[in-house]
Amino acid sequence: MRLDLSLYLVTDPEMCAERGLEDTVAAAVRGGVTLVQLRDKHASDAELVPVARRLKTVLAGSGVPLLINDRLEVALASGADGLHIGQDDGDVDDARAALGPDAILGLSVQTHEQLARIEAGKLDYLGLGPVFATPSKHDHAAPLGFEGLAALVDASPLPTVAIGGLKAEHVEAVRQTGANGLAVISAICGKPDPEAAARDFFQPAAPSMPRR
Repeated sequence: MRLDLSLYLVTDPEMCAERGLEDTVAAAVRGGVTLVQLRDKHASDAELVPVARRLKTVLAGSGVPLLINDRLEVALASGADGLHIGQDDGDVDDARAALGPDAILGLSVQTHEQLARIEAGKLDYLGLGPVFATPSKHDHAAPLGFEGLAALVDASPLPTVAIGGLKAEHVEAVRQTGANGLAVISAICGKPDPEAAARDFFQPAAPSMPRR
């Protein structure tokens, strides 16, 4: 399945609760989301497997892959298209061996030291961040800012997606760093109209008003 990191949606069960996870994801994909990651830090594997299967049904025919955050067993049991793991959430070698060569496998990277240790041949992309501090993750590393993001992108041997407090207004700044796309949570899941929120990421920035 084609890997397009342009607009990467990471789901949040609380933010999606009012509309429903499946409806939120379906609307976001209509708006242009190119990749979906199912993330739920509190549900058990047994609870997440049927959720992942329902999302696979929602995404069927769209060409948009479904990745699972951290839970290798959920990815395998649900037939998801791949897995995303953090620095402390599993071993890249073990994940690749279990998933096989065709699954998508991504890894979170916050520092140049972590970047230097990756095995690029086992991974498909890197998630770089946080660019900004974000309430969705309380134990995150120090924010990179766009300058720090650009430095990591420049050193990365793999495609990259920026994450951490990003909104539609940041698209051009992220593009300028060389990253392949943005990963967002609240900027889509936290909006009353996820389809319109996703479309906002593809709108050209409004020209600045001339000073009088």
